[in-house]
Amino acid sequence: MPERREFLLKSIKSLGLAAAGGLVWSGFIREGRSAPLVLRPPGAVSEKQFIASCIKCGMCVEACPYEALVLAAPGSGRPVGTPYFVPRNIPCYMCKDIPCVPACPTGSLDSTLVSGKDEEGNLKLNIDLAKMGLAIIDRETCIAYAGIQCDACYRVCPLIDQAISVEYLRNTRTGKHAIGAPVVHSEFCTGCGLCEKACITRKASIFVLPRDIAMGELGEHYIKGWDKSDEERIKDGEDRVTTTPRSEKAPVDYLNEEKF
Repeated sequence: MPERREFLLKSIKSLGLAAAGGLVWSGFIREGRSAPLVLRPPGAVSEKQFIASCIKCGMCVEACPYEALVLAAPGSGRPVGTPYFVPRNIPCYMCKDIPCVPACPTGSLDSTLVSGKDEEGNLKLNIDLAKMGLAIIDRETCIAYAGIQCDACYRVCPLIDQAISVEYLRNTRTGKHAIGAPVVHSEFCTGCGLCEKACITRKASIFVLPRDIAMGELGEHYIKGWDKSDEERIKDGEDRVTTTPRSEKAPVDYLNEEKF
């Protein structure tokens, strides 16, 4: 019957549209969650808090004079509508007045996170305090570590000799020349990505990752003995001793018995 055939066709089409809509909706839900590797503007609060508070207005993007910030589009694998930047494309150029931060209407970009006290004790914006990420060096691909002279990342660093310094190592391959090895110092690195942009290798040998990914966390069992504040963590702790067949012997005994 024509009526029955038409009814079945409409039902199949409806099911197909519903399935397609479900896939699109699930994609939006996935992309609405936090992205662990995304780099946020200076002053961004924690990623979880940022996702909850950012209203995706794009005000910070409009305020960026270098067009470094972009809003995540559907299909980008990042939370849709949230601001981020890709250093290899356009890094953060460390504007002294940090225009993207005061433009944020919700506090997702918190000015207190990029502010320090001036000589009079008043809070003042200071881009050097930004912690957008942390630069990581791949020593396997960095040509400086291979003994070829290159200091592109070092020279472009806005906090030269603080965030990135050069240490001279003996070149064991030639036995004659020194290696000028770039070293990143997490205490000062802002994660601006200028070094990543300047890197001359096809795939940047120095690249920026979110700090919690780049640094990780120390295990609870590890205490910095030289840090008094860190020692406070063991004030109420319990002693734990790991016993192995080797530990049952005196160190002198097992060192003399074992062959190396």
